[in-house]
Amino acid sequence: MLLNIIVGVAIVCILIYMLVIQPKKAEASQTTTISSSSNSLQLQAYERLTLLVDRIALPNLVSRTPSEGLMIRDMQYLLTKNIRDEFDYNVTQQIYVTPESWNAIKNLKEKNILTINQIALGLATESSGMDLQKGILQYIMTDPKANIHELVSEALSYEAKKFL
Repeated sequence: MLLNIIVGVAIVCILIYMLVIQPKKAEASQTTTISSSSNSLQLQAYERLTLLVDRIALPNLVSRTPSEGLMIRDMQYLLTKNIRDEFDYNVTQQIYVTPESWNAIKNLKEKNILTINQIALGLATESSGMDLQKGILQYIMTDPKANIHELVSEALSYEAKKFL
């Protein structure tokens, strides 16, 4: 009889362990895995957005866009389209970064498009695409606020380092 009670208590203890304690350990391990995976996704998003900032930075954009045979409006269209396409390609990354970081990227995109359009408006309609590129590069060299992409890159780098 005593043996039956001991065996019964042992079985109850094993069942409690299997049903209550073991799942909590697995849940804690799973939470750690999810957290680690989430951090990895966030870090990857910051990497991709840093690349986006680099790709839509005016000096890099101008150097990557060939101007041979293009008129000013064609070049204006190509430059602004490249910025929008790059931005649209990475828009989903916003869910992984802080709202401040995402707003900085949106503001950079809008500022660069505005800059291209304003410089294009200041040139004659019969100007070449190369004239627009020269105007953009001259603006970059003379206006200290023209390199806002560097500030955005630094902010993204600062945010990303929080996940290391």
